[in-house]
Amino acid sequence: MSTKAERFGPLPENTVLPTPQWVETPRRSKYACSPEVKEGDMEWYPPVMIGASSIGNDLTSNCTHYLKTAVNLLKKLESDAYVEYLLDYYKLGMKRYGDDWGYIDIVTAVLGLSKWLKPSNYLEIGVRRGRSVCSLASLCPDADIAMFDMWVENYAGMDNPGPDHVNKELDKFKHKGKREFINGNSHETLKSYFTENPNTYFDLITVDGDHSNLGAAEDIADVLPRLSIGGAVLFDDTGNPNVAGLGAVWRRMLEENPRFSTYTYSEVGYGVGFAIRKY
Repeated sequence: MSTKAERFGPLPENTVLPTPQWVETPRRSKYACSPEVKEGDMEWYPPVMIGASSIGNDLTSNCTHYLKTAVNLLKKLESDAYVEYLLDYYKLGMKRYGDDWGYIDIVTAVLGLSKWLKPSNYLEIGVRRGRSVCSLASLCPDADIAMFDMWVENYAGMDNPGPDHVNKELDKFKHKGKREFINGNSHETLKSYFTENPNTYFDLITVDGDHSNLGAAEDIADVLPRLSIGGAVLFDDTGNPNVAGLGAVWRRMLEENPRFSTYTYSEVGYGVGFAIRKY
């Protein structure tokens, strides 16, 4: 059995990571791609019309806008110690650095990706109290969402009340789309879900569940084939020193993968990365 240090520490370069099983003809994301050409016509350019750096640049150059939006969103949610910390952190950064602060985290990244991609469906691994999924719902209330979690009690030393709580939070943002709660270990439930739903694709996917190196890599490998062309996958904790191997997992599985354009922020906080699928 591997030790905690081996599972969560730096990722050795010779570690074999799982390989996604790619689907031959995935769905196109409506807002990120050019219209499909008529039969017999030539599609001169690849269909995706926006890259990850465009969204990343918007998130940093308009950081204050996204942080103010995040503050208003978090104030609507039932608070806990982490939410209170985030609010204080945001407010201090904006006061101290103003519009020159380029901070990004999972909440502002979801807001930015939702604004640019307007996803019609969203998958999230690691829901907890619903901050990220409510960020999506606040801008895309009609989106269908699939939420995967184990609902571990006393997660990170805080209450983890489960689907009923998340439903109440989503209601605050007038979410009208379909909601699915898939409870259990994502390494089992994702595979079962995609087997049962072979034609389902997502425009935005957040991976924030198992934080062990190989566990996170397995979640990524499981979801990437079901990401729409032009859709984005979001990965948390790329710069978190407590889970030092996740940045390398992200680099090897996404930054070095020609199927994706990527943007990674690891300068401040715990870091976050997102990638848009090109083909």
